[in-house]
Amino acid sequence: MKKFQTAYLPIGVPTFHLESAQKEFEKSALLLRSVCGNVAVPDEMLLSLDKLNAFMDGIDPDLIVLQNITFANAAYAMEVLRRFRDVPILLWTLREPVIDGGRLRLNSLTGAYSAANAIKQMRKEPFEYIFGSPDEEKVERKIRATVRAAELKLKLRSLKLAQVGHTPQGFGFGRAMDLDMLEKFGVRLESIEARELIEKAKSYTDEEIEKYLRDAESRTVGLADTPEKNRLDFARLYRAYAEYVKTNGIGALASRCWPDFFVSYGTPVCAVLAMLNDLGIASSGETDAWGALSMYVGQQLSGQPCFFGDPVSLDEEENTISFWHCGTAACSLARKDTGAVIGEHCNRHIGPTLEFGCKAAPAVTIFRIGRDADGQFRFFIASGEALDKPKQFLGTSLVVKTADSAEKIIHNTVEDGWEPHYAVIYADAADELEILAHMLDIKAQRF
Repeated sequence: MKKFQTAYLPIGVPTFHLESAQKEFEKSALLLRSVCGNVAVPDEMLLSLDKLNAFMDGIDPDLIVLQNITFANAAYAMEVLRRFRDVPILLWTLREPVIDGGRLRLNSLTGAYSAANAIKQMRKEPFEYIFGSPDEEKVERKIRATVRAAELKLKLRSLKLAQVGHTPQGFGFGRAMDLDMLEKFGVRLESIEARELIEKAKSYTDEEIEKYLRDAESRTVGLADTPEKNRLDFARLYRAYAEYVKTNGIGALASRCWPDFFVSYGTPVCAVLAMLNDLGIASSGETDAWGALSMYVGQQLSGQPCFFGDPVSLDEEENTISFWHCGTAACSLARKDTGAVIGEHCNRHIGPTLEFGCKAAPAVTIFRIGRDADGQFRFFIASGEALDKPKQFLGTSLVVKTADSAEKIIHNTVEDGWEPHYAVIYADAADELEILAHMLDIKAQRF
């Protein structure tokens, strides 16, 4: 994958107070170097179109920080857009360093209006904007979130997501088309029938699955209590999925689960998906491809697996929403006092599945890539904290105390026709998600 690059373009003209501008230039460059892993910074302020173009000759950016170091007319922004039409832009206005009734030192804000007008005329995607000096906390926070969102946008272009089997009847909201996935997110979608992996699993001997069985035992509690046939068939399925993922370079996966794995195989796939989530392969059940993509996005922003589940309970007094699913959560999300307990499926009474309450966290983000009634993509984003709660129902569960009104969130999402599956990200990622939505020209609903 291409190495991500941020480009700093401090544009302006030499007729303003260059001593003040130079100080802001040096502070801005220092901030960007501390925030960005790979940032292209010019040796001097770009105070002419010739200097701007000469610097742009040597860069290949994935994010442009366009800063009015002083006033610059729209021609500067037009040159940037001519070169880099599809690259996300963070437009940065500097605060006037001194207001003393004397000379206007920078006039950065007027320059921002000129640049913004040109950007809006030339492209449809929203751009990011921040007003403030390089030493302000809100400026650093905005730049950091924008860089992370742009990095993720680039990573999506190298993601291959697998759809294993078809969505069950009535679960069409999770079904993805390869063209939609590629056109909007840059993600390649691969499809395989569930029976292919089932047949592959059946072909392994007991000796060939020993490593996978031992690995699962090291991650879980009580796997040995599962009937031997189901335990061994789970390990066979674990190897089939793990090898398919590795051989085909799969980064996220949405798998069919019921009824096939109960009826045709005799052992659920739930615990296999839990193992994949633990290994860093974002994996959803019920062939929810958009749910798997939501999990992948959250995993990249948090550095750990996401919980995948349905909103199943509202407590207005506690201001909480409980999320649940039938046993696919990553083992590493389990509460420390119980560990990743193994049980059996709540409806089919066949194991192994996972049975635990998830660990607490001071900040989580509820996230969903969904579609509205017109088929347009949209992001659902809600902030909160994961409470220290035991398992709520058979399966795996997580209780989130939301920052906004939990009752309002439930009413609004039901009335707006949102899907019933959500990723819960173990991090405060709301800013990054909202910025990513802008970069992809997707509307976001944030609570």
